[in-house]
Amino acid sequence: MLKKLFRLDKNKSKEVEMPEADGKDVLASPMSGKVVPLTEVPDPTFSQKMMGDGVAVVPSEGTVVSPVHGEIMQVFPTKHAVGIKTVNGVEILIHIGIETVNMQGEGFKAFVKEGDKVAKGDKLIEFDMQLVEQKAESTITPVIITNGDAVQSIEKNENTDNASAGETVVMTVNS
Repeated sequence: MLKKLFRLDKNKSKEVEMPEADGKDVLASPMSGKVVPLTEVPDPTFSQKMMGDGVAVVPSEGTVVSPVHGEIMQVFPTKHAVGIKTVNGVEILIHIGIETVNMQGEGFKAFVKEGDKVAKGDKLIEFDMQLVEQKAESTITPVIITNGDAVQSIEKNENTDNASAGETVVMTVNS
C-alpha cells in the first residue's frame, strides 16, 4: 500500500516539460539490446509492416523506457504493449515480445497510464524476460510507427548490437 501511495505521489510531483513541435522526432531504443530490421520479427503482422514501419529490439534486459518525450496513448490491459504520441503527432507502438498477449499480464508491470506525459528514458514497463522466453514465442520487441500516413520519412538505424535504453538512436521520423 505504501508503495502505491509513494508511486502516486512521485508521479504527481513529476512535471515533464514537452519540447516544441518541430516536425522531427529522434527515437532512442526503448530497451537495451540488439536493434534489428522488422523483417526479423517471427510474426507477419510486424515483419510485413501491416501495422506500420519501424525496427525491432532483441532485449538484453526486461526494462522498457520511453524512446521520446510524449504522451501515453494506451497501456494495454495485459501490459505487453504501450502506445506513445510525440509532440509532432507521431504514434509509436512498443510491443514487448511475440504472442505475449496470451500471458494475460503475467510477468509485466506498468509504471505509466494513459494520459501520462513522459520524457525520453522514463521507465514505462518492466517484464520478466525468463518468463517471456518460457511462455511466449519470442522476446523480440517491435517498435512501430502506426500512423505512417502522417509521416514524410523514417530513417532507421538497424543492426546495432549494443543499443542502450533511452540513449541509442534507432529512428529519426520527419512529419
